[in-house]
Amino acid sequence: QVQLAESGGGLVQPGGSLTLSCAASVSIFNPYVMGWYRQAPGKQRELVASIIITHGGGTNYADSVKGRFAISRDNAKNTMYLQMTSLKPEDTAVYYCNLVPGVLPWGQGTPVTVSS
Repeated sequence: QVQLAESGGGLVQPGGSLTLSCAASVSIFNPYVMGWYRQAPGKQRELVASIIITHGGGTNYADSVKGRFAISRDNAKNTMYLQMTSLKPEDTAVYYCNLVPGVLPWGQGTPVTVSS
């Protein structure tokens, strides 16, 4: 069974930066679309960024994070990243990675708190 492990979250002040990592237990990156999701307290899980693992690695972002977040992947390491800059309090959430759509078992996620 494929396992996903997110890491890199933490407490950061508004305007700060964090880089999240997603490691897969086996090679699942080809030829799928992978994504970063987040779930804020009391809200539904939402897709914030996605990347096509093949064909040039095209990316897509939710309007709320466009221009501030960057998704990337290292196929050789079965790892995906989410670089987050100019963080806002509304980015506070637990962040998860999965295929798009999220058909794999969900990992535990990594919490991100943006607060002064």
